[in-house]
Amino acid sequence: MNDIAKQAHNGRVAAIIQVINEQMSDLGVRTRAVFTHDVLQLLCEAQNPELLEKTTIVTKIRGILESISPRNIRRVRINSRILKEQQLLWLETITQDPEEQLLWSEDIVLKKPILFKRWFNPIPSQSSTPNQPIVNNLSSTPQPEKRQFSLSVILGIGVSLLLGLIGFWLYSELQFQLFNALQYHRKYNVEVSPSPQQPLSSAEQFTQGVKLAIEAAAEGQVADTRQEWLEIAQKWQQAADLMAEVSPDFERYATAQNRASLYRRNQEQAQHKADELNNE
Repeated sequence: MNDIAKQAHNGRVAAIIQVINEQMSDLGVRTRAVFTHDVLQLLCEAQNPELLEKTTIVTKIRGILESISPRNIRRVRINSRILKEQQLLWLETITQDPEEQLLWSEDIVLKKPILFKRWFNPIPSQSSTPNQPIVNNLSSTPQPEKRQFSLSVILGIGVSLLLGLIGFWLYSELQFQLFNALQYHRKYNVEVSPSPQQPLSSAEQFTQGVKLAIEAAAEGQVADTRQEWLEIAQKWQQAADLMAEVSPDFERYATAQNRASLYRRNQEQAQHKADELNNE
């Protein structure tokens, strides 16, 4: 594959046009192209309308593009008009007034090449026979390229097997180390100390204090045993401690201090209820 054919296959518009112009030079047709909005816009120009016969041009260009198989290009619009002076903004011109500027236009969608065909039928070089259509050369693949492909496949399989073995070995090694660690902990009764918890922020302390207070108040509505009142007293105490630990920088610090005093009084009342039931 020569450099121009490779660039055309990679989707470079300038290379695509060069290949198309080489293939269509015998028809007396010149082409230009712009790739915009995921559509390859082609402009075919000739000296007279007879050279731009629609069926011939569309069939020819479709065959050339599908043999090139340009990457990321599926949709193509083929426009035709009588040859004019070079225009840098030709696409804008024909878009604004297609009826006046064009003889005809046709939208086509290129077929995706089969993966097997991509591998075994690379785009041929254009250097030896520039006027011969690319499609005619696709049937013969040079023997060195076949050998290179076979070697690449074998090398790829070998690398995959090697990576698989390495992965299996690493997995087995990790499993073995984990098993030994568990055995060691069981034998010597090693206890793993839990990681220290991060201190609560003032906002979190305030929120948890309110939550405990709500739970204690709700449980106080239905409590009738000493154990239940002791648990309620403990929740009021925890809520009061959380409010007391709120930082002075906290925006609701004053509210937290007031609730700390209130929750302690509620704790004392719950404790008193528990004491009364204990004396009965």
